[in-house]
Amino acid sequence: MATQAVADATEFTMSKTYRRYALGILLLAYISSYVDRQIMGVVLPAIKEEFLLADWQLGFLSGIAFAIFYATLGMPIAFLADRSNRRNIIAAAVSIWSLMTAACAFVSGFGTLAIARIGVGVGEAGSSPPSHSMIADMYPPEERSGALAIYALGVYLGTMIAFAVGAFVVSQYGWRAAFLLVGLPGLVIALLVRFTLKEPPRGFSEGRAAPETGPIDWSQARGQIASGFRHLWVDRASFHTVMGVTIISFVGYGGAVWGFSFFIRSFKMSYEETGIFLALVVGIFGAMGAILGGKLADKMGAKDVRWTPWIVALAKVVAAPIILAFFLVEKELALWLYVPMTILGAFYLGPSFALIQSRAPLHMRTTISSIMLFILNIIGLGFGPQLVGILSDVLEPTYGIESLRYALLLMSFVSLWGAYHYYLAGKALGHEVTDG
Repeated sequence: MATQAVADATEFTMSKTYRRYALGILLLAYISSYVDRQIMGVVLPAIKEEFLLADWQLGFLSGIAFAIFYATLGMPIAFLADRSNRRNIIAAAVSIWSLMTAACAFVSGFGTLAIARIGVGVGEAGSSPPSHSMIADMYPPEERSGALAIYALGVYLGTMIAFAVGAFVVSQYGWRAAFLLVGLPGLVIALLVRFTLKEPPRGFSEGRAAPETGPIDWSQARGQIASGFRHLWVDRASFHTVMGVTIISFVGYGGAVWGFSFFIRSFKMSYEETGIFLALVVGIFGAMGAILGGKLADKMGAKDVRWTPWIVALAKVVAAPIILAFFLVEKELALWLYVPMTILGAFYLGPSFALIQSRAPLHMRTTISSIMLFILNIIGLGFGPQLVGILSDVLEPTYGIESLRYALLLMSFVSLWGAYHYYLAGKALGHEVTDG
């Protein structure tokens, strides 16, 4: 079996043009997932007005309702992906979340919208871990941070589309039309994934083959997931990277979901003004920051491996006073500060994904990625927006309409804790070099 796996990897060919194409299609799928995820942030004010919901309910819809199923189902799906065709799983996942996003247009209240958002989470559970694994098998370690940073552009390009298109559609045609418009195009992307991508052999980019896993045996799933958790606990560089990315995502998701509402409430900007501004800044400068962070991690990490996570820690420390000033200064200056804040805030994704993939056993890359995303999304996506909503409601009697500003400000300090874990990840890598 192992000999056959090596032979398959040897016979498989992949041109640079195809690698770029495949990365582009996977990026399109990731963009679609973030458009469908972030559209909630755009429609929150309109939904609040129509259904008369409190901020904690809006936080639930945009956080826990989506995150619990998204994160939990990711692990068994990853177990399946480590033993079967990852491309087909991604195609099915894109189809499900696209249909469920469109279904949000037909809800009648808080309960039915929560069910539809759960359906979106179920679909999106099957996309990122298999994509991370496929990219790791297409790009060698010295190019992996850059490739995964390009994949991570989906966060910023998807958010850009959600803000720009969503804001226009909501203001002109209503929030229900926005769900239809961003949901249905994902079905085309699902077809492109299924019929134009090839499944790369595991270990192809490193010239080695993963052990043969044999037929799918679901009784082994618990053991493999437990082994994945054990790997992330024992491998200190991986442990601190997961801690860092989770804490930073806790703050980041809170800001991403509530940012649109903050600009409308505190800066008195219209739907269209907010959509255009956030689309341009997040789309252009967020993408710039993601690429820059990945490229710097590849370049500096090649000279000293500790700098792969340290570049993220440095970016967060530099960003901290800028974020503080953003929430405390007048609107005109704050809008300018949002640009460097966005660039530095985007540094972490590529280096984090690459470090986790590079240290995971070949036959468990998808599983390891799913566990990382499980922890990240349960805590970050699940509780980040929820806590902001709760804090905003608690602070409302004191600060009135500005309660959201101070809720987001209080949350921002937590990023420094995440930066410290990236520093510890670098120290762990340094000890390995010294001990070796």
